[in-house]
Amino acid sequence: MRFVVTGEWSKNQLLRLIMVMFLGFVACFWLVTTLLFVEKMGFSVAGVAQYFLGDPELEFGQPARSYGSMLETSHMHLFAMGMLVMVLTHLLLFAPIPVPVKFWSVLATFGFTFMNEAANWMVRYFGASWAWVKLFFFVAMQLSFIALMLVLVAYTIKPSRNAYKDSARPATP
Repeated sequence: MRFVVTGEWSKNQLLRLIMVMFLGFVACFWLVTTLLFVEKMGFSVAGVAQYFLGDPELEFGQPARSYGSMLETSHMHLFAMGMLVMVLTHLLLFAPIPVPVKFWSVLATFGFTFMNEAANWMVRYFGASWAWVKLFFFVAMQLSFIALMLVLVAYTIKPSRNAYKDSARPATP
């Protein structure tokens, strides 16, 4: 952190390497998340509904996702995704982009990620008509992650001015 605040960031190649490697792991996480989504649910409203509600064609069909499995998934995802979003948006503070863009990026990324998790419960307990919400927020979350990663990679590869002081101003848009 000190390196970014003091301006030593642009001179510390090892720190920039660490940042690029971290973003590489996040990119791999993003890819695997997308592939898992498509593998388990397809990329359709019907696939999302079937994943959470089960197949109504089966005679003794129970919902594919039980209350207990939903709790376990939420338990892990809420913490892990919250940490990932916190790290990515925290790093965004140091990028030389306008404060209002940072403000809305932080709000959008946290909001999309939370709603992606909440949508699981909506589909499971409010019905298949909510499956579009899951699909929408998953795509929105993934796009926000890509945007953050691209900004951070660009800033890391070619660092410019120290943007920390710009971010310290009040974030009212």
